[in-house]
Amino acid sequence: MSDQDRPQIYLVTPPEFDLSSFPARLETVLQGADIACLRLSLATHDEDRLTRAADAIREVAHRADVALVIDTHVVLAKRLGLDGVHLLDGSRTVRHARKELGPDAIVGAYCSQSNHDGMSAGEAGADYVSFGPVSGSLGDGELADHELFYWWSQMIEVPVVAEGGVTLDQIKTLSSVTDFFAIGEEIWSTDDPLATLNSFVAAMG
Repeated sequence: MSDQDRPQIYLVTPPEFDLSSFPARLETVLQGADIACLRLSLATHDEDRLTRAADAIREVAHRADVALVIDTHVVLAKRLGLDGVHLLDGSRTVRHARKELGPDAIVGAYCSQSNHDGMSAGEAGADYVSFGPVSGSLGDGELADHELFYWWSQMIEVPVVAEGGVTLDQIKTLSSVTDFFAIGEEIWSTDDPLATLNSFVAAMG
């Protein structure tokens, strides 16, 4: 697989991190790997916490010329001047987000395992859709399988992201049928996030 055909990395922050230390860890990864986009994905809904986190990592992201989007919070994306939003409710709020953020913003939609929801999101103006999880037993245990990504890659032009429990095996299996891998806890939970990420990239072939 050529570099041009290889999926890109869509980096996701941990659901919780220390503002005093995480920006430096993030900078190491952004400077050491080719990252297409960064997503702020905190578990908290505390506005002050989200704002401070966004301010801290936006500087790191923009120094590396990497776009920064935030989970769910369209209002914060607009107020903080972020590059866009990643929606977790499928296609339901894509039109609203696009209207609020304008034509140049990144609007993505997580659509679980539903190609119908993915198509609806694309028609509503999403720049990409993501399907997952691709492994594990979280949630209801349903997985986004190879067949879904294969069908999407053959039939739909909207870029697709594979996320949720990305493993080396899933990287090898899905690299030919996805445009991006969303990688987050898979690397941040390890001692050397950059080395782990580079092993994933190497597995793409």
